[in-house]
Amino acid sequence: MDQGNTTFILLSAALVLLMAPGLAFFYGGLVKAKSVISMMMMTFGAAGLIGVLWVIYGYAIAFPGSDGLVAPWAIDWSAVGLESLIEVPEGAAYPPMAFVAFQATFAIITVALISGAIADRAKFGSWMLFAGVWATVVYFPVASWVFNFGLAEDGSFAYGGWITYGLQEVFGVGVIDFAGGTAVHINAGAAALALALVLGKRVGFKKGVHVPHNPPFVLLGAGLLWFGWFGFNGGSELAADGTAALVYVNTIAATAAALLAWLVVEKLKDGKPTSVGAASGAVAGLVAITPACAALTPIWAIVLGLVAGALCALAIELKYKWGFDDSLDVVGIHLVGGLIGTLYLGFFATGTGLFMGGDGTQLIVQAIAAFAVLGYSLILTLVIGFAIDKTLGFRVKSEDEVAGLDLAEHGETGYVLDEKQPA
Repeated sequence: MDQGNTTFILLSAALVLLMAPGLAFFYGGLVKAKSVISMMMMTFGAAGLIGVLWVIYGYAIAFPGSDGLVAPWAIDWSAVGLESLIEVPEGAAYPPMAFVAFQATFAIITVALISGAIADRAKFGSWMLFAGVWATVVYFPVASWVFNFGLAEDGSFAYGGWITYGLQEVFGVGVIDFAGGTAVHINAGAAALALALVLGKRVGFKKGVHVPHNPPFVLLGAGLLWFGWFGFNGGSELAADGTAALVYVNTIAATAAALLAWLVVEKLKDGKPTSVGAASGAVAGLVAITPACAALTPIWAIVLGLVAGALCALAIELKYKWGFDDSLDVVGIHLVGGLIGTLYLGFFATGTGLFMGGDGTQLIVQAIAAFAVLGYSLILTLVIGFAIDKTLGFRVKSEDEVAGLDLAEHGETGYVLDEKQPA
């Protein structure tokens, strides 16, 4: 067992888990002051629930072994509860539990991302029910399609999910999704769009009405996300090697470029670059580089960041034109950013992109993977969301929404300015 690589994987898992409180700060700063606890609790609640479900059966669904290709809903019954994975097989590069822990954090953050689309108006209990059902029928199977694969001794695919293995069998070129542009960002972004449609618009929804209550929280959250993303992207190599080093550089380069591009668009469009724009641009760059971080040179990573930062800054305006209320721009950043990063590889992936010596096949398989995950997540999320809304109800009462969700949903407040009077 390689202790260096094992340490790298375990530290990467810890970094990805840090993204959960980072996301809580990022989202919490974007909502109004009297809903900040509600918003942050949606992230922490998802972390608790998905962490438990992953141990009980989530890993067994997401990583069923060779059955993943022909039966995406298969389950490795020996892995239920994870007891069979405690011992380290002879000759293993790292303990199976290290990989289990690393992938657990992916499941947690993917579910938590969705919550930003329904900020300021969702019941906590209904959200928790949704999170558990969605993880079970959407995330765990999609993770199997993308992340579940085994390699033969010659380095070729031996088995895997239909996205990683099946498309390569058909087209001769495999999908490039190094760290989850499809399984995490397109998946969560499509679900966010569906839930925004299910819950409808916030009271008084229109441009300029709902403003972030705490931009410093937003910047802090973005900084924690950027820091944790090195584990997200770099850790996906599962080894502290040259590829991981390239991933780290590309994660810096694309994110920095996207931040700058977003600010330029803001300056041209609105007259002033904002702190929230800087934070949002950084996240857009992180999203876009996720699938591409090991398949681009640093210069092409910068170009990707510039493209993603500019286009995502424009995409967040679509909700006002098309009339869906994606509260915290999960669709504009994660769905659009995930699509940009995934499809960009079809043109600029080193060696296989259309403009990098390829014949267009890479673009075809990237598009199939991206839109298959988008469609699957969107449709099933609509079904799950409407089912919960028609039974338990998904949205709080209008008076609670206007007053703020913290006291109504959790009986506490984020800011006690007077000990005798709740904020």
